[in-house]
Amino acid sequence: MPGRISNPYNMSMSSQRKTENMEKSREGMLKITEIFHSLQGEALQAGLPTVFVRLTGCPLRCTYCDSEYAFFGGEWMHFGDILAEIRKHGTPHVCVTGGEPLAQKRCGEFLVQLCDEGFDVSLETSGAFDIGLADRRVSRVMDLKTPDSGEESKNLWSNLDDLTPHDQVKFVICSRKDYQWARKQVQERKLDSYCDVLFSPAWGQVDPKELAEWILEDHLAVRFQLQLHKLLWGDVPGK
Repeated sequence: MPGRISNPYNMSMSSQRKTENMEKSREGMLKITEIFHSLQGEALQAGLPTVFVRLTGCPLRCTYCDSEYAFFGGEWMHFGDILAEIRKHGTPHVCVTGGEPLAQKRCGEFLVQLCDEGFDVSLETSGAFDIGLADRRVSRVMDLKTPDSGEESKNLWSNLDDLTPHDQVKFVICSRKDYQWARKQVQERKLDSYCDVLFSPAWGQVDPKELAEWILEDHLAVRFQLQLHKLLWGDVPGK
């Protein structure tokens, strides 16, 4: 008796159903690398005790990335369990970060829940995804990718149309060339008229004093920042 010949179409349909069932089983869940309590090291919230929720996964590979350990692994957690972990630390400030948090499609839903629960929420995002997915009550800290990041082509420029005074735009500066590029974006696009603009030296690549001098020389209406958490603890996960 001849063996049964498998039908690729049926196999494809079966695989699709499995994927759909898996997606349904993960409703109300996010894949989490870590949840920890620390001082906010960047942006306008710098210095505030904050609970960080680091989501797993990122499609970008920036040259200066300091959270490559979040690209893979992680643990699926229900929204309720994440909120319970956040509440343990007794602070109203929550930062959702990654990886790239908006790469997980349920991130937007979770941000709404955080805001509804009364938390003061910030989101660290690469600017490669539609920031409109995030509730406007969230302070969206959008990292525009410079040429030396290696990911300039991923910038979703339409995001600029969605910025509010509650949001922030960040440039991580890796070189003098990056600085000149970022300066051009700020001046030609009038970014400082939308929201606060942050210039940050890439850790170990640009002398912070040099960047400060460049900003002063050009009279830029931007905020210079250093990564406070790295000054305090170095490049350590969970800090």
